[in-house]
Amino acid sequence: QIQLVESGGGLVQAGGSLRLSCTASGRTEFISAMGWFRQAPGTERGVVATLLWPGRHKSYADSVKGRFTIARENIRANTVHLQMSNLKPEDTGVYYCAVRRVGVDDYQYWGQGTQVTVSA
Repeated sequence: QIQLVESGGGLVQAGGSLRLSCTASGRTEFISAMGWFRQAPGTERGVVATLLWPGRHKSYADSVKGRFTIARENIRANTVHLQMSNLKPEDTGVYYCAVRRVGVDDYQYWGQGTQVTVSA
């Protein structure tokens, strides 16, 4: 089992910045990727950014490219940050951290979610 704890959400004005953090614990030796997903009201949850272990390979949703950065804290840590800049109202939603295990295609482990609200 892998447990995830997220932090860093909040309310910010458009154009502002926030940093989300996610720390994994438990059987972290089985992590193959960590990612951030977002669910806005009335929509399905979608990917925002992903990072393949140990941390060089990253991917982003088109809507956040150039504004968001996903990074692992360091090579020994199981903490991933999502730095969000130039936030827009459409970035509002619940952000979830997730982990994909080695040998599995889907993200199996999920955090509790943290609310991000961007006001116009």
